Amino acid sequence: MDSIDWKEALGKAFNMPVPDDSNNVPEVQQAPRGDALQQQGKAMLDIVLERKGRAGKQATIVAGFNCDDDALKAVASQLKSALGVGGSARGGEILIQGDFRQRVHDQLVAMGFKARII
Repeated sequence: MDSIDWKEALGKAFNMPVPDDSNNVPEVQQAPRGDALQQQGKAMLDIVLERKGRAGKQATIVAGFNCDDDALKAVASQLKSALGVGGSARGGEILIQGDFRQRVHDQLVAMGFKARII
């Protein structure tokens, strides 16, 4: 009986090439995450009001950033100080405490970002 490797069997089943060595497997490269200020005028940012899961309190969420957390925190800091409110930044989103959709939109446009209120 012919002994067949599980990788070969999987490759035959899905009609895919089988890598010969584990050392030659190509790595999946992620696109580099740039600075938040380099995104100005390029990507559209979404401004959303969120009420669920916050004990009845409102939060303005700005989503659509494609940058690292340090650059995002710098933009969030500028927004928070301009509006005089609290908030946080992580995971590509900025959270502003309260319903400040229009004021956040105005500040982001003044900073050079493209933004829309959803």
